Amino acid sequence: MTHDVRHNLVVIGVGSIGERHLRCFQQSGRCQLSFVEINESLRHTISNRYEAPGFADLERALAEGPTAAVIATPAHLHVPLAIKLAEAGLHLLIEKPLSTDLSGVDELQQVVAHRGVMAAVAYVMRCQPALAAMRQAVASGRFGRPLEVVAVAGQNFPTYRPAYREIYYAKHATGGGAIQDAITHLLNAGEWLVGPITRLVADASHQALPGVSVEDTVHVLARHGDVLANYSLNQYQAPNEVTITVVCEQGTVRFESHHHRWRWMTTPDTPWEDAVQEPLSRDAPFLLQASEFLDALEGRRPPLCSLDEGIQTLRVNLAALCSVESGGWESINDELL
Repeated sequence: MTHDVRHNLVVIGVGSIGERHLRCFQQSGRCQLSFVEINESLRHTISNRYEAPGFADLERALAEGPTAAVIATPAHLHVPLAIKLAEAGLHLLIEKPLSTDLSGVDELQQVVAHRGVMAAVAYVMRCQPALAAMRQAVASGRFGRPLEVVAVAGQNFPTYRPAYREIYYAKHATGGGAIQDAITHLLNAGEWLVGPITRLVADASHQALPGVSVEDTVHVLARHGDVLANYSLNQYQAPNEVTITVVCEQGTVRFESHHHRWRWMTTPDTPWEDAVQEPLSRDAPFLLQASEFLDALEGRRPPLCSLDEGIQTLRVNLAALCSVESGGWESINDELL
């Protein structure tokens, strides 16, 4: 498909994930790009690497007339920045998690609605083609009503984010720890598959990850209404794997990211039937996310993860953190702060 619209997009923060957004939006060929980065050395490096103008402060970047922004700062800064950018009329792609608390979330919703801008949250698992295909099959009713979700994931985090000790990850206050930074992807994917989480109980601990004290292991039991769910994740195992199973009335479906496939079984003790996808590069889901966001700006499709859906998963994150402290079940509701 040919796209004639070129967007003026600014990326706020070009650490690891911000640089990836800049690179992937640039590869789309549909954007005029700039970025904001307060670290002078990093700003010059990224500007030279991508031949994109970099600014030390937001006001100078806004003077160039961007129409959309990607917010890739530490999570506690997301909402204040989003409010300011939405007030300026910019459409928004906000990195996950949306925030570390609910402060300003209501105001952000009001500003987005008043200014008529689009706001999306960057839960990139929704850009996994095999997971999207499995979701479509479940939503079609092909396997009957969902009854249970079982999600298990793990990786050796230092292999993929070697600077984790020095960045936002090291503190809950900036969006760190396995609940806000890692299992949140699984929780959001589960909500995408079978609907919002309504209550949960969580256990988490720092078990092995060197140089930090935040949790690196999380177990969550949850209810998505009448669908039962179990989520488990660690950040130190050797295999880099994600498996999400949905057991339905008339069959079982399973997404396996490490095997680039989703599969199903409808008759007991028969072989799985597989729908295999081409292996993805690390950038591939982010390239698709960039394309989907720009398509949404052009009215071609709704955002992959809306602001309301991102707020719902934020409430789930906060409920999980509260549950770890309280040792009990937490409901997902408007009073959770």
